[in-house]
Amino acid sequence: MKVDGQEYRTIWMEGTTVFMIEQNLLPFEFKIHESSSYFETCFAITTMTVRGAGALGAAAGFAMAQAFMHAPVNGYWDFIVQAREEIEDTRPTARNLFYAVDRVFKAGKNSAENAVKEAQLIAEEDARDSRMIGKFGAELFGDETRVLTHCNAGWLAFVNYGTALSPIYYANKEGKKIFVYVDETRPRNQGAKLTAWELKNEKIEHVIIPDNAAAHFMSQKKVDMVIVGADRIASNGDVANKIGTLEKAIIAKEYDIPFYVAAPTSTFDLECKSGQNIKIENRSEEEVLFQTGMDANGNVSRIRVAAMGSPAENPAFDVTPAKYITGIITEKGIIKPCVQSIKKVCKS
Repeated sequence: MKVDGQEYRTIWMEGTTVFMIEQNLLPFEFKIHESSSYFETCFAITTMTVRGAGALGAAAGFAMAQAFMHAPVNGYWDFIVQAREEIEDTRPTARNLFYAVDRVFKAGKNSAENAVKEAQLIAEEDARDSRMIGKFGAELFGDETRVLTHCNAGWLAFVNYGTALSPIYYANKEGKKIFVYVDETRPRNQGAKLTAWELKNEKIEHVIIPDNAAAHFMSQKKVDMVIVGADRIASNGDVANKIGTLEKAIIAKEYDIPFYVAAPTSTFDLECKSGQNIKIENRSEEEVLFQTGMDANGNVSRIRVAAMGSPAENPAFDVTPAKYITGIITEKGIIKPCVQSIKKVCKS
């Protein structure tokens, strides 16, 4: 994606430094964050400086490579094993994170150079797979299509292109007319802040809607399809994604609207039998109780938006059962959300 005329990826590594777009500042400020050690990259993951399934996978892979590059001679493997545990503890739900750490860890057993090569390869594969998801997903679109999406599964959530937004970008470049309903996606508002920012950069027509307005627009026959991303997909087709995805799927089913999940095969977890086995991350209540925004004078500040003294629960994800999902758009094609199709695509 181009920002002010310059092309960027969401995350990349040069030497021993990991560079990433500081997503907590968007859409009010565009800044590149630098992490010079695996510990700093871990901190960037936990604070959501970088977020989104594919971008988390790339970040975790780079962090594991940084650990190999910085490991001391004395206590080398103790350092590496400890680093792996710390990286995997940063975000427990995202499958791509564990997938990348495991690959880089195995490659690093030969040499630190191999670890770096593997981490870079994972990032390249993520960009390639996202582009292919766009190509296959765009085939679902007619000449004019109205799409609803939830959270941010676009360029910012992956190394490049994204998943749920990739078909939209691809179809737009083919000359198809696309209109996107962008859920706010509270409490962090990744839809209103990130997805809307991406679509505006791409000059794609869109509107931000309150999270609880989706049923209204679906009932009014103003939505042709729903496309969301995924953080982990169980072997039976159940999908863990940003909190609020489940209710969108249920509503789409009620109004007979196709509901698609877009994700690379690296997001599938064949060892996870169903959504009941997916660990759901609970984040700080402050994300619910406080919001960051810009006032009329351009000043960015953080304010409390909830009653003083009231606590909050903040599950980051929910699980959508396979029965609500029309299909899963992968880099190898569109498949049904079932054990047979998932095993076949993962082994192909």
